[in-house]
Amino acid sequence: MIRLFFIAIGCVFYFSNIIFSQHLYSINDTLRGSITEERAWWDVQKYSINITPDFRSKTLLGSNEITFLVLKNGTKMQIDLQQPMQIDSIICKGEKLKFERSKTVYYVYFQNNLELSSELSIVIYFSGKPREAVKAPWDGGWIWSKDKLNRPWMSVACQGLGASVWYPCKDHQGDEPDLGALISITTEDSLIGISNGRLISRDTHEHKNTFVWEVKNPINNYNIVPYIGYYKNWNEKFEGERGLLDCQYWVLDYEIENAKKQFKQCQSLLKSFEYWFGPYPFYEDGYKIVQAPFLGMEHQSAIAYGNKFENGYLGRDLSSTGIGLKWDFILVHESGHEWFGNSITSNDIADMWIHESFTNYSETLYTTSIYGVRKGNKYVRGTRKLIQNDEPIISNYGVNSEGSGDMYYKGANMLHIIRQLIDDDEKFRLILRLMNKEFYHQTVTTSQIEDFWIKETGLDLKPIFNQYLRTIQVPTLEVKKIKGKTYVKWSNCVSGFNLAIKLRNGQVIEPKTEWIQIKKGPFKLRIDPNFYIFIKEVKN
Repeated sequence: MIRLFFIAIGCVFYFSNIIFSQHLYSINDTLRGSITEERAWWDVQKYSINITPDFRSKTLLGSNEITFLVLKNGTKMQIDLQQPMQIDSIICKGEKLKFERSKTVYYVYFQNNLELSSELSIVIYFSGKPREAVKAPWDGGWIWSKDKLNRPWMSVACQGLGASVWYPCKDHQGDEPDLGALISITTEDSLIGISNGRLISRDTHEHKNTFVWEVKNPINNYNIVPYIGYYKNWNEKFEGERGLLDCQYWVLDYEIENAKKQFKQCQSLLKSFEYWFGPYPFYEDGYKIVQAPFLGMEHQSAIAYGNKFENGYLGRDLSSTGIGLKWDFILVHESGHEWFGNSITSNDIADMWIHESFTNYSETLYTTSIYGVRKGNKYVRGTRKLIQNDEPIISNYGVNSEGSGDMYYKGANMLHIIRQLIDDDEKFRLILRLMNKEFYHQTVTTSQIEDFWIKETGLDLKPIFNQYLRTIQVPTLEVKKIKGKTYVKWSNCVSGFNLAIKLRNGQVIEPKTEWIQIKKGPFKLRIDPNFYIFIKEVKN
């Protein structure tokens, strides 16, 4: 990854003005990442997607009816669809619309301005050979795989790459279909088609099957995903805060016994997450785990699972503490995304830390629920070895750019610090629940989340957010001793950095960016390890 450089003026870093990036962005990045004039005048209400994949030719044939609300005058509409997929025709009110391709987008032309506040639909017919995933889900695209019995197994993973890699849409996180989606999958022979939400119909005709799934809640574009294979399923109920939650589990037919044993964890993780975060956000659409031909992804109400029915992350403990082998990483992490990423969604992918930091920390909270605070704390501290400090967690806006992968482990350790500052787990839990209530089914910005936490905690967290989200510096506590007295100060930090630190004996000290004397306490400082900082002894 290309590093971001910081320019110091008088040794003071002011990040909102002086961050510069070596990333080179193209017009395609701007078209994907910004609300262009051709996107701004219409608001997606619903997608109705129909697809027929051909496994032998690795092609798709389909349509997408986009229902939208007219917000203001506009006759030119941007529709995203990446090459080599193509639009064949577009129909509105029984008439064909004119359109033209420009790089990764199509421009669709209406003859006249549409009535303000009216609701309208266009049907886009598309076809082609979608980009094939190289290493899903990281280098994503459509997946044409085979199961262990050499039978077709298909799906797609497109977070970051974009849903427009396989179907036409407004490919921006800031505009989810408010009224949900219909996904219709036509398969051959005995193949089963699964998607988000609930199965509302299944039709067999001429050796083909059509499965129609309905999502009633808003949903991210990249979360809309088909799974096609030789599946079997079973159902159960979870007694949740909003009543009985329908839970479905779909796996390849020969994996049913392994899955039934491993997926017993789902009841405990749902109980834990409802305790910490509030009710599961998609009761209307149910909770579903679907075995996938890749490791995993947080597809809303149809979570992709490919962790080989093992605990840990493909059998490994990412924390190197042994604790991460006590539960299935993909089940826990991807389920956590139902609250953070799916219900609460960042408006711009530059703010994806909102998804990943909170979800990564959900692993710690789940561990705490099952094994206690000490093991939960040990787990999150163990993940620090995975922090790279290569780029800021927040990236550049409007250009479809994600920040550093440190949004996972560094972001989680930042939240762990905030939890220590609150020093009241019940208050911390209630703030998390209020956050999920306040921003339920919304797209949000970092500023909104920062302001919320500052208000609800009553703490000046802005310098802490600036430090951990917008820089690659780890704050360093410098310590020196003079004539039996101990002095401390912060360095390698943003201006005004004000993190109060707890000692192992429970005492709290409040270092500044200039030397201060610790008037009380031990000569030898023993810092609470739950604070992700560096410590440096300075000799006179």
